[in-house]
Amino acid sequence: MTLSRRRFLTISAVASALPMTALAQSVHHWRGVALGADASITLAHPDAPRLVEMARAEITRLEDIFSLHTPGSALNRLNATGRLTAPPPELLECLSQCARLHRATGGLFDPTIQPLWVHYAQHFAGTAKAGLPDDKALKAALTHVGFARIRLDPAALRLQPGIALSLNGIAQGYIADKVAALLRAQGLTDVLVNTGEFAAIGQAPDGQPWQIGLRAGGEVLPERAPLRDAALASSAAQGISFDGHGRVGHILHPKTGLPAPARWKLVTVTAPQAWLADGLSTAFCLMSRDRIAQTLQAFPRARIERLVG
Repeated sequence: MTLSRRRFLTISAVASALPMTALAQSVHHWRGVALGADASITLAHPDAPRLVEMARAEITRLEDIFSLHTPGSALNRLNATGRLTAPPPELLECLSQCARLHRATGGLFDPTIQPLWVHYAQHFAGTAKAGLPDDKALKAALTHVGFARIRLDPAALRLQPGIALSLNGIAQGYIADKVAALLRAQGLTDVLVNTGEFAAIGQAPDGQPWQIGLRAGGEVLPERAPLRDAALASSAAQGISFDGHGRVGHILHPKTGLPAPARWKLVTVTAPQAWLADGLSTAFCLMSRDRIAQTLQAFPRARIERLVG
């Protein structure tokens, strides 16, 4: 999962229902990029520019840990050598969260999917192929997938030979949580952080919950998702496709090697933390409605906000 699915899902944040003139006078709105996804921070504070700069610096710092596009990132160094001495505590924390999701989803959330993802990307690179990689090739790629092949140790992270990680199914949510925590520590009580996933503190400037607009495929959903002191993330099985026909989606089953079925055009999850909403929305693309409900029992404060088939 080396590309950000959020570019393609086109999720938008609506700051409030106040007239734009009122917003322009009272609300600071920053737009940028985080892990390849459109990002934004919305807050009302007299020292907003300084606070946003702090948040931007935090995003950059965390990208240097989690990004697959930054050559010297901690994640790339781990993937390249299979070992990372004295790993950043954020990487250890995020991998611990991955372990929790892996257990709760019966192995469907698995950051070791990266070798399989690369295999698909190479299979379709520069061609108009319509078919999947052959079974023999998929089975070979699957020999390099398996969360049990990661050794989590504060002294050194270790990967078995051939294993590589992608945290794109959780890292955007994790960064949203960290940025929100940073701003909360600065005394902010009302702010919306969007790093491809949303973390909301407090309320919008009009006193109502923050309103998150959603798209399912090319369709703009008529209702918005309210968010207050919570997080929201969305995924879609075909939010990104490997092939030029838009049929082979980017979310891959870590046990079969096959793309998620195109049953869900949009899976939107709300949860207390954005990392949790992010990881669950990814895994749910591989599940039936009944299996989703069963998995949610392990996370009583998480829920499906939108499930569009």
